[in-house]
Amino acid sequence: MLHGYNPPHRFLPYLSWTEIADLPDKANTVIVLPTGATEQHGPHLPCAVDTVIAAGVIGHALARLPASVPAYAMAPITYGKSEEHLHFPGTITLSGETLLATMNEVGESVYRAGFRKLLIVNGHGGQPQVMEMSARELRLRHGDFIVVPSFTWRVPHVAGQYLSEKEKKLAMHAGHAETALMLALAPETVRMDRAVVNYPPAFPSPLLSPDGRPACAWSARDFGPSGIIGDPLPATPAQGLAILDSLAESWAAAISELHTLEWAPRAEPTWGRAQHTGHVQTSL
Repeated sequence: MLHGYNPPHRFLPYLSWTEIADLPDKANTVIVLPTGATEQHGPHLPCAVDTVIAAGVIGHALARLPASVPAYAMAPITYGKSEEHLHFPGTITLSGETLLATMNEVGESVYRAGFRKLLIVNGHGGQPQVMEMSARELRLRHGDFIVVPSFTWRVPHVAGQYLSEKEKKLAMHAGHAETALMLALAPETVRMDRAVVNYPPAFPSPLLSPDGRPACAWSARDFGPSGIIGDPLPATPAQGLAILDSLAESWAAAISELHTLEWAPRAEPTWGRAQHTGHVQTSL
């Protein structure tokens, strides 16, 4: 079974259509869509990092939920908007337009099945704007659809206690935290003997970037040939397990909150275009 597709009873694709049709209270069932990418993460990590982390963290979170909280993950989106890594083999990218259309059509499918709460957990830092645009468009189409776009690392976690101040300030890709988490989720894919340290230069404009992080558009190759932007060398499996535990605990709590959350429904006619709104089979 692929990384992150556990526990199987909490992953929607493992259910039959009749089981999905028979789910009670679909309006308050939380559907979680892990969204990742396939892109270089230095010579020491696989290209699947963002997908493995998003799906793996959510799988561990769902495993903590009591049976009384109805929530299911979807199969993760494995290709994202990764143009900033195009210089490196193994990077597979969609355009922003294609990813936006994909997110919208997946969201429409979730809505058509009767679900009204969709949580997007994005693992790739190059596409949060697309997730937000899709969530807004789906909400405009469906006034009773609650769509929450978020980021894997946005909830409370303990990664910061292991990171240096320089790592906190300048690391952006394949550094300490991601490497540690991959050592917990998929250790057989990590080659620490190939890891190197690489930071971007501090951005030379205190007004545009008080913390020194690049304020201009960048590609990973701008900072050197390794593809790493940070220091993965201090990462350990024990750190990764602690980070994973804290992320899973926080996401389990967030999913539980979304299950009971109420948000003002809008009865006015939709803006935009709802797709495939005809008959949907509910029983044999």
